[in-house]
Amino acid sequence: MPKPCRRSLALLVCFAAANPAGAGPGDGLQVVASLAYGHDDNLLRVPDGSPGFDNTRSDWWWTREAGLVFDQTWGRQRIAAVARLSRTDFDHFTQLDYVGKDLQGNWYWQLGNRLQGKAGASWQQVLAPYTDFLSTERNLRKTRSYYVDGNWRFHAAWQVRAGFQRDRYEYDAASQRFNNRTEETPELELDYLARSDSTVGLVLRRVKGSYPFLRPVGPFNLNNDFTQDELKARVKWNASGATIVEALAGYTRRKQPSFGEGTTSGLTGKVKATWQPHGKMTYTAAVWRDFAALESTIVSYTLNKGASAGAQWDATAKIRVNADLVAERRNYNARGNAVPAIPGDALRDSLRTASLRATWSPRPTVQVAAGYVRQARSGAAALGTGSFTSNSVTLSANAQF
Repeated sequence: MPKPCRRSLALLVCFAAANPAGAGPGDGLQVVASLAYGHDDNLLRVPDGSPGFDNTRSDWWWTREAGLVFDQTWGRQRIAAVARLSRTDFDHFTQLDYVGKDLQGNWYWQLGNRLQGKAGASWQQVLAPYTDFLSTERNLRKTRSYYVDGNWRFHAAWQVRAGFQRDRYEYDAASQRFNNRTEETPELELDYLARSDSTVGLVLRRVKGSYPFLRPVGPFNLNNDFTQDELKARVKWNASGATIVEALAGYTRRKQPSFGEGTTSGLTGKVKATWQPHGKMTYTAAVWRDFAALESTIVSYTLNKGASAGAQWDATAKIRVNADLVAERRNYNARGNAVPAIPGDALRDSLRTASLRATWSPRPTVQVAAGYVRQARSGAAALGTGSFTSNSVTLSANAQF
């Protein structure tokens, strides 16, 4: 690590640790600052056996971030806002240097004892991942979201919720502009609230996606607009004092007529379990099957099936260690007639990610963390993607003042 980076990390930790603890959540305005330094041995996810760009695969990077966090409650109304600005620089691939932005504002409202909800907006700018995008071109992803929802508890054991969210995604890279889209999601939910703090609900949702640019695939120019209708059950089950099971799963029908009828339907959703026995350990596990957008130059979405497992060890009052494993299989041929000339097995790949992170909190408002992540992908030859592996390490420090 260069000396300026080491000095900056040390100064941030020492300054924050030497000062009194800052304001806690809900106490008003806080100043936040962080520094991170990292290395990735395959930054641009170059396939195995292929030469790296400029004969280089690895790179070092460092990020400086500063911002404001506001959290204040007046009576039954709470306002929370975040404004962060960051700068990331790379040692070799300097064309990827970028300014990150994170703006969020939320109003948690409550009227009387039966009506409550949330309204808010967010705007973020980050460097999009290169997992499915083989290039040295800088590709910033800008996300704008607006959302509002409200709950009416019309009975001690029943509530109804309605909500709407609008998300807009834009990409700077010319080759990625076909992934620009707007998604609008209205939903309606009815919940039963048990005395045990468990809940069972029924969710009706529609996701409507609009793509402003046609996607060129061979001799075709495809319109990737879609409509996705969902009817799912939402369950939160307090199985015991140490175990919680959460699920949102049911029937999904997606219509995306890029080729022919383009309709897919079936079971989708996610089930997650958390087990926290007495002691210092917490365990999590999850399985899912769902549609997901893809930042690729060829296809716009996949049907993913995955599983994850994780553990957290609270070694001491100030030291926490997290370990996670994630495995996901992606099917690019979710519509059976999309690419009839290519066998279905050739349009699938898998991603596997393992991570380990240790966090030290010398004070409640100071954290120093070190992390390691290994990611591997099996390629889909029909889509021109190859297998790769990457290993990255990160050292970071952040503080609130």
